[in-house]
Amino acid sequence: MSATLIGLLSALASALVWGAGDFVGGLAAYRRAPYQVVALASLAGVPLLLFFAYLANEGIPPPPDILWAIAGGISGAVGVAALFRGLSTGSAAIVAPTAGVVSAAIPVIVGSLLQGLPPGTRLAGMLAGLVGIGLVSKTADTRVEAVRSSLALSVLAGAGFGGFFVTIAQLKGGQLFAPLVIAKLAAVALACLILVIRREPLPSPASQPIALLAGALDAGGNFFYLFAVQHVRLDVAAVLTSMYPATTVILSAVLLHERIRSLQVVGVGLCLTGVALIAL
Repeated sequence: MSATLIGLLSALASALVWGAGDFVGGLAAYRRAPYQVVALASLAGVPLLLFFAYLANEGIPPPPDILWAIAGGISGAVGVAALFRGLSTGSAAIVAPTAGVVSAAIPVIVGSLLQGLPPGTRLAGMLAGLVGIGLVSKTADTRVEAVRSSLALSVLAGAGFGGFFVTIAQLKGGQLFAPLVIAKLAAVALACLILVIRREPLPSPASQPIALLAGALDAGGNFFYLFAVQHVRLDVAAVLTSMYPATTVILSAVLLHERIRSLQVVGVGLCLTGVALIAL
């Protein structure tokens, strides 16, 4: 199996696992504040990643990788909190696809600055994604404030994930698990700091087992993405991973019976088509 194929399959696996984790995290955020869920979920991923780092005989990453991992952990935590908040409002058909397109576009822009403009297919993909965002935003909710809030959370989530994609791709030490441990610890620290500022308690892990499941899935998605980006280009790995909204929306429709309008279905299709074209 070629390195490129391994990278592509790893990116798609990341999309599946991450999408499931976002769905579970959205359920957890129904009863808890987003940063409470982020703190628990990130903390749950630490022992799992530490265990695999031990099995892989990985040591402390070099200082540049530590800094990139911290930046990625903070950016990812902001993205996850915004996504969980959006999903908890019952707007998965708006939040997840929009965040996916934004998070895919950021690595493409960074890649364009570093490696030149993308080819026509990627530009077409970005245009399809923008049109898809407009259609996905057509919701039955007539409250303009609700739509704007969902879109704002979507963009914030996408920016956080896009920042994670770019920063984690800068790791040069060749390690997989140890840098992600540092990223998760940074996410826990940020979430706990915000909880202290807001005077919100950190819930007991036993009281929120679903958040622990979300953390395990999120850690798995992190691993598959980092593995993918070591075998294929940053923009390719990022946009394939950004297909995770498909998993989130499908799970929401099947398990929660969330209503998705026909225009939103078309919008989701265009968003995912845009992600696929960008990957090409």
